[in-house]
Amino acid sequence: MALDQDTVRRVATLARIKVEEKDLAPLATEISAILGWIEQLNEVNTDGVAPLARVVNMKLPMRDDVVTEPDRHEKILKNAPQSAEGRFFTVPKVVE
Repeated sequence: MALDQDTVRRVATLARIKVEEKDLAPLATEISAILGWIEQLNEVNTDGVAPLARVVNMKLPMRDDVVTEPDRHEKILKNAPQSAEGRFFTVPKVVE
């Protein structure tokens, strides 16, 4: 699939990316090559191949959920301009 400069300019505008006019032609060539590789990947027969999250079938190590630091509510809330009930940050309403 070959892209022209107008298509690249349109995509750049939609993505809010500033691309100089002199860079449009090389970028169009590069994106066209990438799309060509994707077309090659689409030709690979993947019937019967299960999707993988990782190459090696292993479980991630788990750790106990243990509190490692003491209660620091008062120290943390000293940074807040306002707090409610001495344990919560008071923030401006964002939904009216």
